[in-house]
Amino acid sequence: MGNPSKKYDRFDWTLTFILMLFFLTSCAAIYSAQKTGQYSENFMFKQIFWYVVGAGIIGVVMQFDSEQYRKLSWYLYGFGIFLLIGLYLAPASIAPHINNAKSWFVIDPIGSIQPSEFMKVFLVLALSNAIYIHHEKHERKSFQTDLLLFIKLGAITAFPLGLIMLQPDLGTALVILAIFTGLILVSGITWKIILPLYGGGAALGAGILYLVIWKPEILKEYLKVKTYQFGRIYAWIDPESYQSEYGYHLIKSLRAIGSGMLTGKGFSGREVYIPESHTDFIFSVIGEEYGFVGGSVVISLFFLLIYHLIKTALDTNDPFNTYISAGVISMVTFHVFQNIGMTIQLLPITGIPLPFISYGGSSLMGNMLAMGLIYGIHYHHKTYMFASNDRSFS
Repeated sequence: MGNPSKKYDRFDWTLTFILMLFFLTSCAAIYSAQKTGQYSENFMFKQIFWYVVGAGIIGVVMQFDSEQYRKLSWYLYGFGIFLLIGLYLAPASIAPHINNAKSWFVIDPIGSIQPSEFMKVFLVLALSNAIYIHHEKHERKSFQTDLLLFIKLGAITAFPLGLIMLQPDLGTALVILAIFTGLILVSGITWKIILPLYGGGAALGAGILYLVIWKPEILKEYLKVKTYQFGRIYAWIDPESYQSEYGYHLIKSLRAIGSGMLTGKGFSGREVYIPESHTDFIFSVIGEEYGFVGGSVVISLFFLLIYHLIKTALDTNDPFNTYISAGVISMVTFHVFQNIGMTIQLLPITGIPLPFISYGGSSLMGNMLAMGLIYGIHYHHKTYMFASNDRSFS
């Protein structure tokens, strides 16, 4: 048996403190959000239950070290792909369409489970392992080896991305791309490859946005894009003109956050009704009840979390752990930026929850699984007296 005091010292108490603050914030916000005539369930108690389950997940996952993560990464990736394919093939009795998407397994009495939330973490492990193995095999770095690595990472990402787009779930697909991009940036691939490819992608995105706004008939005819997907863009640009349909949530969110002003209306002092405010629009509840000050505190809490994750990535001596940390950072950062951005009209609305605060069992378990990896990195981290400062991964 190990020394209990050493285990105590190796435990990530800072991350635990941050997660406890998220837990309290989530419970308070969900309690207020559910106090409308729309809901009959007590989502706050359910969220507490999922936090307890998430703590159990962390307790299990943190026992594994980096070598065990690497051995399990492809099995977990394959399991995630299996679940996504099963979701696509499953009958409506098991995987019904909810909000025009086939993204959940409905299992009584457990409830609904969204495989894509776990696939994001499995993808982080698979991409991290692919980068690690590639650099071990190709000690001499060249344009050709970097291009090969980019193709490998693209192929690993493309499979789950395609299956998620079939659901369709644009929000999660964007998170998958964010994870891919974050790991590309830390993988050591030359900018001679990254800049042209991402520059071309940005130009293509700008061109599509131009067509959506000024020439939508071209996209409808040649790309078979659905009308409701245009509606989200139009409602983002001019929500007042679409407030009876696509712009309804955004208008309500802007009114709620705006009416909160500097210090908000106080706990349970909500006046603006927003459907499903306990999930994707939980930040609107915080903005209305606690104002600019409360919203700033929540954003600062996320900055504190991301700072801690970055510090963990820099402190580890294992490149594989660094890649895992970078993938988790990319996932959490994009979630926060997109969710808060869509509530204040900075970005178009997509179905992305606010990590650790929005209600949702699958979302919370997926995020806690990711935190379990970070706990494991911290718990198994070893400091060597004569360690080299060289952090080259090639």
